[in-house]
Amino acid sequence: MSGPLAGVRVVELASLAPAPFGCMILADLGADVVLVERPGGGSSPATAPLRRGRRTVTLDLKAQAGVADLLSLAARADVLVEGFRPGVAERLGFGPATIEKINPRLVYARMTGWGQHGPLAQRAGHDIDYIAVAGALEPIGRPGERPHAPVNLLGDFGGGGMLLAVGVLAALLERERSGRGQVVDAAMVDGSALLTTFLHGMIADGRWRHPRGENMLDGGAPFYDTYRTADGSFVAVGALEPAFYRALLDGLGLDPAALPSPADRSRWPELRERFAAAFRTRTRDDWTLIFAGTDACVAPVLSPAEAPGHPHNVARDAFVPVDGMLQPAPAPRFARTPAGVPAAPSAAGVDEILGGW
Repeated sequence: MSGPLAGVRVVELASLAPAPFGCMILADLGADVVLVERPGGGSSPATAPLRRGRRTVTLDLKAQAGVADLLSLAARADVLVEGFRPGVAERLGFGPATIEKINPRLVYARMTGWGQHGPLAQRAGHDIDYIAVAGALEPIGRPGERPHAPVNLLGDFGGGGMLLAVGVLAALLERERSGRGQVVDAAMVDGSALLTTFLHGMIADGRWRHPRGENMLDGGAPFYDTYRTADGSFVAVGALEPAFYRALLDGLGLDPAALPSPADRSRWPELRERFAAAFRTRTRDDWTLIFAGTDACVAPVLSPAEAPGHPHNVARDAFVPVDGMLQPAPAPRFARTPAGVPAAPSAAGVDEILGGW
């Protein structure tokens, strides 16, 4: 294994997207992650990227022998990650108190939607529910329309798996001082709320006081929005600062003296229509060439399928093939201990892993 986490041993109990994404990050950065799959389980093409870089063992955790094998792995591991509802791991015989007796240095990371306690802790939910309660869903959408779910990026991955990985890394760092592991309670509702921190600052400062879709960063400002081009594609515009705004007008061929002031909110609809009319005159690729090399903060809106072919992403090797499937490369990048190219999941036996550990 290569990467800054080489030598760190992680036991991951198979679950849905958030915990696998967090463990994918750990594996990408060099950790030796062993995925414990339930009998009859396995990955599909949709979930395979989240399982990359793992060795997989199959254990029946409802049977005494399967739990015994899991405890043997946990005794030699640095981290255990589970995504059950609160109390399930304890009921099956491998809760934090049990594992602490055999490995007090282990970091026990728990990934849930609602957290380990609270009135919703035992309730089912999905990304859209967690971000709704966290206050992260309501701001997303056009004026007068219903909130729009941003795929499952905020709850499952940003507020879920990413937060889990940060919690694991922090607990491992603290263990170097104390010599002891601890429980990491990573909840998607907590992480999604954390992602709205900047918005709370803007609310307190009076800069986020308008309805959904009418504020500076939610598409309300005509100079921070997306526009349709002549070929039916889109470009993204983020010309917030005066110098960037001037570069935007130069590229569009618009005279600032003939336009409403961007500071006049009452005339934002008029300014937006002028921008929209200009962008409709050329294709997305035409505008990409026009704004190339400028600081107008204009970028083509690419689909996930198109993104790997963008010259910047190509230059940075931002996407790599894993087992014949192109997918995002490990990030961030490290100068002295770079992460390697992820490998596809591979099957292994418990005895093989224990022997190596």
